[in-house]
Amino acid sequence: MLVEIKNLVKRYDSNIAVDNVSFSIKSGEIFGLLGPNGAGKTSIINTLIGLTNIDDGEIKIFGKNLKSHEREIKKDMGLVPQDIAIFHDLTAYENVKFFGTLYGLKGSELKEAASEALNFTGLWDKRNELPKKFSGGMKRRLNIACAIVHKPKLIILDEPTVGIDPQSRNHILESIKELNKMGSTVIYTSHYMEEIEAICNNIIIIDHGKVMAMGTKEELTELTAYEEKLVIGIDKVNYNIIETIKGITGVKDCLLDNTTLTVICQQNSRNMNKIITAVTENKGEIVSMNIDKPNLEGVFLTLTGRNLRD
Repeated sequence: MLVEIKNLVKRYDSNIAVDNVSFSIKSGEIFGLLGPNGAGKTSIINTLIGLTNIDDGEIKIFGKNLKSHEREIKKDMGLVPQDIAIFHDLTAYENVKFFGTLYGLKGSELKEAASEALNFTGLWDKRNELPKKFSGGMKRRLNIACAIVHKPKLIILDEPTVGIDPQSRNHILESIKELNKMGSTVIYTSHYMEEIEAICNNIIIIDHGKVMAMGTKEELTELTAYEEKLVIGIDKVNYNIIETIKGITGVKDCLLDNTTLTVICQQNSRNMNKIITAVTENKGEIVSMNIDKPNLEGVFLTLTGRNLRD
């Protein structure tokens, strides 16, 4: 295993940010950490890179204990943090070269590596420009160039697409898949379900610092294969609707998000007519209705009782 985490615990005063978390990552994977903001994803990443000490448990990377081999391990790691970490008064090329020197690159090797990283992220034409003039997406791509200049074996990306345009997001996701094909193992954290589904081989779902489930996308969606999810758009919301629906035989949960009711039922409950009646008798007006197939969003909703972006 490239990464092994056993019984990891991280506390901040009385708050347990990481609660007895264990998982492992094979070489060559794109491994997804999926969870809402505040779930504990960044706290896990901070322990992996040695930024914060752990309170209990063990971390091994490249088969070595992080605590006793931190300096050696970090030479083969690259980090794209949640907050953009570049120098706005250095050109794009100077930024990448600076980070390259931190990993021991110099001379012609440094220049070649910086050029490759900028070409890879599509920023070579902008190499002599200051990033303070860049769009949010270009700054993110420069951040990635700085993280991969030394060709790390393990690349960690913590929410790298927050606040950027769809075109830049797609560019970053394609770049991650390409880096993986070139031999890098990737840890990718996000609260965007579609990103995790698009690029990750294995996934863990994190909530309140705990691992709620882990496996491939197919394995996780099987967790709700025995359920049916009915999504109803309603007008004139009446909160008696929720309690009435929850009392119907076969209904496991009912949640309201603005004007959308999500009803989770046991498979083959055959209670749709009763659900519709519950809405109309409580003065709700149905404007749309469909049955969703099992997906990661449904898995998260089932495991946590809330939507991913609540």
